[in-house]
Amino acid sequence: MTYVFPPQPPVSLAIKGSDARFAVRRILCVGRNYEAHAREMGNDPSREPPFFFMKPADTIVEDGAAIDYPPGTEDLHHEIELVVAIGKEGFAISEAAALDHVYGYAVGIDLTKRDVQNRAKKNSHPWDWSKGFDHSAPCGPIHPAASVGHIAKGRISISVNGVVKQDQDVADLIWSIPEIIAYASKDMRLMPGDLIFTGTPSGVASLKRGDTIEGSVAGLGSVNFSIR
Repeated sequence: MTYVFPPQPPVSLAIKGSDARFAVRRILCVGRNYEAHAREMGNDPSREPPFFFMKPADTIVEDGAAIDYPPGTEDLHHEIELVVAIGKEGFAISEAAALDHVYGYAVGIDLTKRDVQNRAKKNSHPWDWSKGFDHSAPCGPIHPAASVGHIAKGRISISVNGVVKQDQDVADLIWSIPEIIAYASKDMRLMPGDLIFTGTPSGVASLKRGDTIEGSVAGLGSVNFSIR
């Protein structure tokens, strides 16, 4: 096959304990999936159906990177998240079978241009420009579920320059991982390589140039990066 220009290399993440890489297909993100965060964003935290937005795969940033403060914003926010890595194809997956489709888990951060997002909300516009910008998805290595089990509880936190900003428990997710997988798969076929960012706790806050950030989930280590 001939291309008019060389295709971009595939996006991938390290796999803990392996030389193999996890090829990333797409990134699905669940909005407002912790009650306290929903309240801090001015929303009703009742169990409305989960909703999703997406980030391009090439927004992934691996552990230890230094990234530029993005253009077009004066209010860049961190959102620490438990990431689910899909390893088995499925459509209309039942909650009972959902975890069979999980390859593993990782620590991720959804970087958000909050001022851009707020303007979009006010004008009933999509969130894409505030979520899918370059380098907006720092993510640690994938930990296979065969090694760490399935994550349903444990501390999830983020610190900026050594000061803890978000600190909660994965058990506080409004929609559980099996529920998220089952709901998402009703409308689209989940495929190996899909990542699901499962939502962020309360405490989201602004980042600035020179900040050093560390996000962690119990049992999954951490992801670290800095803003320049």
